[in-house]
Amino acid sequence: MFLDRYHVKLVPQNGERIWRFVLSRRTIVLACTLIACLVMGSALFALVTAGLAHHEVSRLQVAAQHQRRKVTSIDRQTEQLRATLERVERENQRIEAAIGMPIHVVKPIQAKKKSTHPQSKVSIVRERLHQIALLAARADSLSQQTRRQATRALNLGNITALAQAALIAHIPSLNPVAGAPIVGCFCYRTYPDVEFHEGVDLAADWGEPVRATAAGVVTAAAYDGGYGLKVDIDHENGYTTWYAHLSSTEVRVGEHVLKGQVIGRVGMTGFATGPHVHYQVMLDGTPIDPTPFLDGIPRNVIADKS
Repeated sequence: MFLDRYHVKLVPQNGERIWRFVLSRRTIVLACTLIACLVMGSALFALVTAGLAHHEVSRLQVAAQHQRRKVTSIDRQTEQLRATLERVERENQRIEAAIGMPIHVVKPIQAKKKSTHPQSKVSIVRERLHQIALLAARADSLSQQTRRQATRALNLGNITALAQAALIAHIPSLNPVAGAPIVGCFCYRTYPDVEFHEGVDLAADWGEPVRATAAGVVTAAAYDGGYGLKVDIDHENGYTTWYAHLSSTEVRVGEHVLKGQVIGRVGMTGFATGPHVHYQVMLDGTPIDPTPFLDGIPRNVIADKS
């Protein structure tokens, strides 16, 4: 059975005075409840504080892991840029060597020492990444400049090749009547006249096409005494070719003709005993033997013109 009131006595050690308290059951219940609430509140606060601390630790761990991944990514980008830069440099050096330019050498990039402190490591890697990016941009600019110079060199080479081709195109190097045999040499002869024959006679059938043996400008396309109907072509390099005894011409004076172009037809006009072409090659106004020029350009001529 619970009492409604309780007497509490506090007796000091010396016993001089005794403290008496009367506590009702309600007061005791309230006091116990208050103490229980305080204990539970303290425990709850401790649990909440521990949970927040655990959450903060987890957040810091995630942040540290993210930072490590970021540092790893920056390191990977740094190595990729380094490899790209080295590849660009090798390409530049190959191009420079190919076109005869002085080989440009870029000093190798020295990597900074890594710090064990995460923030310091990030700063160093970022700085290294920035430096390599600047060098890569410089290498790319150098690469573009080298490519432009290489393109210019190639263009000059093409121009030289075209000029060489144009030079060759203006040197006699064909038989004006394909496959026609020589029946009159570049030599002294006694028939039909005693004289030096300044060209070669090429036997061919009446009406066969006669072709220009080199590119040039037509300077004559008319009758010329014993040569009969004759075409003269100035090749604008000291060479001039004559094609005589034609039955007809297919070019006119001042016309520019190409190597291999038909300029007339085989005939026997003028002083001729049968259908043939008198083919004559002049160099600086002097007749030279056409025979070496009937099947290509003689080596000594190419060497002299190169």
